[in-house]
Amino acid sequence: MADYIKGNYIRSIYESKGYYIGLFKVSDTNCENLSDYIGRTITFTGYFHELNTFDNYIFNGKLINHQKYGEQFQVDSFERVVPEEKDSIVEFLSSGLFKGIGERKAKSIVDVLGKDTLKIILENPSNLILIPKITKKDIDILHNKLLEYESSYEIIMFLSEYGFSTRDSMIIYNTYKSKTKDVVLNNIYSLIDDIVDMNYKKIDTIALKNGYVKDDPRRVDASIIYIMREISNTFGHCYYSREEILFLLPKVLGCSISRDDIFSNLEKDLKIVIKNDRYYLKDMYDSECFIVKRIRMLNNNKEKVCKNIDDKISELESFFEIKYNDLQKEAIKKSYLRDFLIITGGPGTGKTTIMRGIVELFRIMEKISYEKLDEKIALLAPTGRASKRMSEATGMRASTIHRFLKWNKESNTFMVNEYHKSKVELIILDEASMVDTYLMASLLKGISSNCRIVLVGDDHQLPSVGAGDVLHDLIDCGMLEVVFLKELYRQGEDSNIISLAYDIRNKCISKDIFNKNSDLTFIECNDSEVLNNICEISTTYKDYNYNDFQILAPMYKGINGIDAINKVIQNIYNPKTGLLREIKIGDFSFRDNDKVIQLSNMPDDNVYNGDIGIIDRVVTGNKKEIMIDFNGNIVKYTPSSFHNFKLAYSISIHKSQGSEFDVVVIPLVKAYKKMLYQKLIYTAVTRCREKLYLVGDFEALKMAAYNDIEDTRRTTIKEYFINGID
Repeated sequence: MADYIKGNYIRSIYESKGYYIGLFKVSDTNCENLSDYIGRTITFTGYFHELNTFDNYIFNGKLINHQKYGEQFQVDSFERVVPEEKDSIVEFLSSGLFKGIGERKAKSIVDVLGKDTLKIILENPSNLILIPKITKKDIDILHNKLLEYESSYEIIMFLSEYGFSTRDSMIIYNTYKSKTKDVVLNNIYSLIDDIVDMNYKKIDTIALKNGYVKDDPRRVDASIIYIMREISNTFGHCYYSREEILFLLPKVLGCSISRDDIFSNLEKDLKIVIKNDRYYLKDMYDSECFIVKRIRMLNNNKEKVCKNIDDKISELESFFEIKYNDLQKEAIKKSYLRDFLIITGGPGTGKTTIMRGIVELFRIMEKISYEKLDEKIALLAPTGRASKRMSEATGMRASTIHRFLKWNKESNTFMVNEYHKSKVELIILDEASMVDTYLMASLLKGISSNCRIVLVGDDHQLPSVGAGDVLHDLIDCGMLEVVFLKELYRQGEDSNIISLAYDIRNKCISKDIFNKNSDLTFIECNDSEVLNNICEISTTYKDYNYNDFQILAPMYKGINGIDAINKVIQNIYNPKTGLLREIKIGDFSFRDNDKVIQLSNMPDDNVYNGDIGIIDRVVTGNKKEIMIDFNGNIVKYTPSSFHNFKLAYSISIHKSQGSEFDVVVIPLVKAYKKMLYQKLIYTAVTRCREKLYLVGDFEALKMAAYNDIEDTRRTTIKEYFINGID
C-alpha cells in the first residue's frame, strides 16, 4: 500500500500546466516517517486538475528529500474527501465556491436537506425551493457549480479507464478542461499536437485498444505526420518525397491503404505543405521561409558609412596587442557596418580572436560602458560548453540559445518570441553549424528586426542534430556577405593536427603526416588490439584534468564502441574499491569520482546536453541519489533522472561538438563503416588542441575522409535565396 497523507491544501508555491508545488496541512497519515507532520504543513509536488483550499484530500505517494528544498511529499495520485458531516457540508457550501451562499444560507439548506444535501442538489435541485430565502439564482449557482465540480472528477476517471496514467490524465484535463471527453472521443490523435508529453506511439496504443481501426483516417493522418517527423529526426531532411512516405506508411499502420487522397486532409488542415512534389511539415516549411525572408532583409540593408572605422580597428590591435590579417580586419569591420554577416573558417584561423574584436569595436563605436554591454550584445552558442568557451575568450557573459530565448521545457516553447522580443542590438552566434532550422527560426523571431547578426562557424563540421543544414545553405547560396578565413594562427602553421584536418577536408590523406612530431600519432593495429592501445595511452594521462583528456568514438556498440571503452577505462581511472560507493544502472556501475556526460538540457539546474562533470557523491540505500559536479555546479539526480547521464571516459563525436580538449584519442576501425564519413572525422580531429592519437586501421581513416555522401540533407533555404519563394 502506498503512503498517504490526509488533510487540507493550503496554497501553491508554483503552478504550470497542472504541475503544482504547494503546502499541505496534514491531519492523518499511514507513514511513520510522516507522523511528525500531523498538525503541520509539508511541501508537496505533483500533477492535479484542480485544488481547493476548502476541500479535504488524500494524497498518495512518497516522502522524498529535495537537495534545495528539503523533505517533500511527491504525489502520484489523489482523491477528494467528500464532506459527510453536517458541519462539514455547511463549511463547504459557504466556502466561496458558490457565489452568494454564505454561512446562514448554507446552514438553512443543510437543516432541511440533511446529510444527503449534496446528492439532493445534484439530482433534484428543485427541492431547494422548500428552503426560505433561497432564490432561483441561488439554486442555479448551487446546481451548476456542483455539477461542474463533480464532472472534473468524472473526466479524470474516464481518462484513467481509457488507458491514461494518472499523471497524463491530469495534464490532458488541464489542457482541455470541460472539453476533454469531446476531444478524446472525437480524435485522440489531436493530443499529439496539443500536448508535449503525448507522443504518437503512446496515443496510438491507447487508440487501438479503444476501438480505432488500423485504417481509420484520423490514424492515417497522425501516422503520416509521425513518419515525416521521424525522417527529419533520423536523416535531418526538411522535406520528403511522396514515395518514401507511402513506402513507410503500411509498415507503421500495419495495413495497406488504397486511397489516392490520403494527403488531402493534412494539406487542407495546414499541417503539411506540398510544393513541387516535395512534402513539408507546415512548421518546417514556415521556418525555412522565415529564415530566408528575415536574413535577406538584413542582408539587403544599406551598409553603414564610418570614416574612422579603420583607425578604430588599429586601436583594437594596440589594445589587444595583436596584429590582424586583412581578412580578420574585414570580418571585424563588416560586423559593424553590415546588419548580417557570416564568418567561417577552419581550426586555427582566429575566429575567437575576431569575436573579441567585434565586441570591443561595437562598444567603442556605440559609446557603451562595459557595465551596459550585456544589455546591448548577446553572445550565443548552441551548447553549454561552447557558450562557456565563448565567455572565457571574450570576457563577457555568454549563453545557450535556449537560455537566451527562455525555453520552457514543459511546453517546449520559448518565452522570448515574436510577441515578446529581446531588445539586444547585436547577436554573435558561435558554432553556428550546430543550429538547426527550427532553432534558427526561433532565434530570428525572438529578436527585433533591426538587431544585427554575426554567425561564426565552420561549415565543414557536423551539421545540426535537428533537421536542416542552415549555415552551409546560407554560405553556399552565394547571395550573402561571407568572410572566409584562411590564414592559420592557433597552434601555428606547422601544426600536424590542423594539417590533418585540412587534409581530411581536401581528401588527401597520407601516412607521412603521422608520427613526425609528438602532437600527431597514428597507432596502426587490428580491431582486437585497439582497446589495449587505448588503455595504454589513457594510463599515461591519468593525472590530467578530466576536461583536458578525452576519447572520442563514432559508435556506442561493438568491441571498440563507446560502451566497451567506458567500462575498460573506468576500471583504470576509477577502479572498484571498498571505499567507493556505487550504484548499478542498467549495464553500468557509477561510482564516486566517475566522469560523466549530461544527455539532455536541464535549464533549471544550469546543466546542458554535452556538459561533462565528475560524480561528487553516490548515495545508496533506500534513497538512491547521485550528486554530479559540473565545474562547481553540483546537481542532484534521483532514480527518475538517472537516464540523463552516462559515463564519459569515452563520448560520441556528436556530443563533443562545441568542446575542445588538450589530448584526444580516436579509435578508427572498419566496423564503424556506417559512421565513417568526412564531417564526422573532421569534427573529431578539430576537437583537439595539443596531442591527437588515432588508433586502428589507416584504411578506415581514408574511407572516412573520402566519404562525403552522408552529409547531404534535403533542404530548400539555398534554393529559396537563389530562386525566391513561391
